[in-house]
Amino acid sequence: MPIFSLPSKYGMGSFGKEGYRFVDFLVSAKQSLWQILPLVQTGFGNSPYSSVCSDSLNPYFISVELLRDEGLLTDSELQFAESKKSLIDYSEIFSVRYPLLRKAFARFNTRDARFFKYVNSGESLDYALFMSIKYASGQKPFYEWEDGLKHRDRKALKAFMRDYDQEILFWQFVQYKAKEQWQNLKDYANKRGVQIMGDMPLYVALDSVDVWKNPELFKLDENFAPKKVAGVPPDYFCEDGQLWGNPVYDYDEHKKDGFSWWITRIKKALGIFDYVRIDHFRGFDRYFEVDSDRENAKVGEWIDVPSKELFDAIHKQVAPDRIIAEDLGIIDDGVRELLKYTRYPGMKILSFAFNGEDNNLYLPENIEENSVCYTGTHDNDTLRGLIENASEWDRNNLVRGVEKSLDKFELDGDSNTLDGLMDAIIELGFSSKANTFILPMQDVLRLGSDYRINEPGVVSEKNWAVRFNDSDFTKSVADKLKKLTIKYNR
Repeated sequence: MPIFSLPSKYGMGSFGKEGYRFVDFLVSAKQSLWQILPLVQTGFGNSPYSSVCSDSLNPYFISVELLRDEGLLTDSELQFAESKKSLIDYSEIFSVRYPLLRKAFARFNTRDARFFKYVNSGESLDYALFMSIKYASGQKPFYEWEDGLKHRDRKALKAFMRDYDQEILFWQFVQYKAKEQWQNLKDYANKRGVQIMGDMPLYVALDSVDVWKNPELFKLDENFAPKKVAGVPPDYFCEDGQLWGNPVYDYDEHKKDGFSWWITRIKKALGIFDYVRIDHFRGFDRYFEVDSDRENAKVGEWIDVPSKELFDAIHKQVAPDRIIAEDLGIIDDGVRELLKYTRYPGMKILSFAFNGEDNNLYLPENIEENSVCYTGTHDNDTLRGLIENASEWDRNNLVRGVEKSLDKFELDGDSNTLDGLMDAIIELGFSSKANTFILPMQDVLRLGSDYRINEPGVVSEKNWAVRFNDSDFTKSVADKLKKLTIKYNR
């Protein structure tokens, strides 16, 4: 359940009261794990997998209601932020939310002892500098800033900090409040027996704090333009492949200081989550890079990563039992060997299971214990959407496959109706050997394609824009989930 999809009258979900209500719903349904999407500040396209800073928190997730409760905003100002749109309107959020945050900052006591300590720690200084310079430059990407600021010249940065001290303090306030609200919500969930699984994108955006601060760690030219960019080659889902455009890592440089950038990044993620899912894990074995001037990902090259050296270094400082690998996509023996080496659980997707092949690794009966089973992910259609949009051939394969699996688990099920088929697939997930079973909220509620989170490779205002309503989280929904959870001792 993404934070942004939580029910809220202020345009999108936040770390506020809606988060606490959702935790209460999970507790009533006897759930012990809540998986979210990345919490980072998003950029163009609103994807949480492309951020201006890999360890930032999204300012949009700051609850304006909680700021009101602190006396930093007024009731009339909150009315200004209300939205009744069925989807998240990011342009509206942008135009409304930042003025409210600036009003709250103007009323905030910047001499508060905890805030003073936070600022002095320097935790969000690079982020605050980056955002301040970006706004002062008219939203230009960092590689178009004046040379002194672009190259992080000490004198240039010092002069900028002197001239824009309040702007820098504002962006530190933004991260301070976001972290405070998130930590309070997470503490509430933990105390009620719910742990949080966060999500860490593999790549960072070109126009980001990460690249500005450490350009040597990426394959860039002298002007900070990428020589190579990330993507994946053509597959069943996308005939042109996916050209993500993120700069790729220069692992020869990462090796020089023992992969400290990666160690720091993973430690920070585990500092704010109970578990972390690493997105596109196959990119740690080999990654696909494309010349930056290409229009698609049809032509590219697979590059080996010094993966065992990398994870040996990480595991000296991080416990591996808190990491989950997103091992989907083009998986080969190298990725399988790396999964065994790291001992991370991989992901098993039931939406991919019933294609008529008995050796399909995603079939419920073929799923091993050290894995996390899902009906689908944020990049897939919902379970209802998958079934409703299936061809007759695929639907027949699906029904036959579900019936075979039901027989193997000695379960009763109705595969003749849409609702019965969905119920059967969900119960098979509960029945599987996987140590963890995760249901997207869309599938808990048996919702259709309108509630799909993201369609990869497609630019759409519907991506990352799904919203739920409080009326979705009823006692009957919780009771149904609770019944299955107790039945299968999960």
